[in-house]
Amino acid sequence: MPGTPSPSAAPSPTSSAATAAPATPSPAAGPPRLTRLAFHGPLSERRADALVRRLAANHPATVLDLGCGWAELLLRLLAAAPQATGTGVDLNGDDLGRARRAARDRGLAERVTFAEESAVGTRRGPADLVLCVGSSQALTTVEPPEHLPQALRALRELVTDEGRVLLGEGFWQRTPTPAELSGMWPEASAGDHTDLATLLDLAVEAGFRPEWTETATLEEWEEFESAYQADVEVWLARNPGHPLADETRARADRHRSQWMHYRGVLGLAYLTLVPVVR
Repeated sequence: MPGTPSPSAAPSPTSSAATAAPATPSPAAGPPRLTRLAFHGPLSERRADALVRRLAANHPATVLDLGCGWAELLLRLLAAAPQATGTGVDLNGDDLGRARRAARDRGLAERVTFAEESAVGTRRGPADLVLCVGSSQALTTVEPPEHLPQALRALRELVTDEGRVLLGEGFWQRTPTPAELSGMWPEASAGDHTDLATLLDLAVEAGFRPEWTETATLEEWEEFESAYQADVEVWLARNPGHPLADETRARADRHRSQWMHYRGVLGLAYLTLVPVVR
């Protein structure tokens, strides 16, 4: 979603003991990156656990994660549904490398496949459970938010009739002011997202019924955004004269300013969607 680091996720706040975090580099190598995140988005451990329990209770045999990133949610679902196999699709080879390491560390490597490829027109479905958290834009070449009807139709084709889709999608909690938009991501506009009601209507029009509707809390957002920046902020405090400090400081300050402009305005919905039988 524009303006936020995406998952993945998806995308997040607190690392769990099961999460394989990358090694922290020495100060000479520059700041560490994202070692405090389990999910790459505003998703708490409590909500993640509830999502996994609910989705695994449907006993999926196949799980497809589109724009999987580190595939943290996919791996947790495979652990909770031992009968299932999974496929994660993403264009970021580094993220997929982290996902593969985590799968090996958890004994899940034989049950999951990772593909470094585009999700546009993918033929890797249908699956009993499709995860698309913060990555609906990966399903189409249409620009957001006009991409949503096409992306939702693609998801309907990728899920079995008895299956489920978990969609994580940005929405406006209220219409942003011009001042707020001016401080968000480049060229941000009120048209970048729909509201929640419109998002749900689009899902219904695409052939789904919303089984469960929930949205990230302000606490989840704050935990995610803080963890997203924390490694870099500590590194900057300890290495103010490093050759990379100026550009790193500028990047961190820019991101914090953007967050302050979309804080409480940009929301993230987690929709559990049931396909209407055709």
